[in-house]
Amino acid sequence: MTRRAVSTTAAPGAVAAYSQAIEAGDFVFCAGQIGRDAASGAMPEGVEAQTEQVLRNIMAILKEAKMGAENVVKTTVFLADLADFPRMNEVYERYLGKEPPARSTIQAAGLPRGVRVEIDAIAAF
Repeated sequence: MTRRAVSTTAAPGAVAAYSQAIEAGDFVFCAGQIGRDAASGAMPEGVEAQTEQVLRNIMAILKEAKMGAENVVKTTVFLADLADFPRMNEVYERYLGKEPPARSTIQAAGLPRGVRVEIDAIAAF
């Protein structure tokens, strides 16, 4: 099995010892993404805007791996508050709703930088 790191400047760089994504065999495993803009470093307010930026970041990483939304088979959504689920889900559906991947959604006790949402993804060729 081949294994390689996937990295793009179109998504925020790793801030610790992890890769934006790892391609392993027929899969790409995207690290959890938060709503930080890669170019400006800005963090939008509110779960809708953060979810939008998170999914833009994931799509940029997948594009670097020559994949897209249609390749996503599993996501995990971490929310600071499950009450944000409907607003997050509305944005999520615009990106992944046509044939949605398997998904787990949990409320996390704390997320990096006090964000409202973090999402990781697994994609397959």
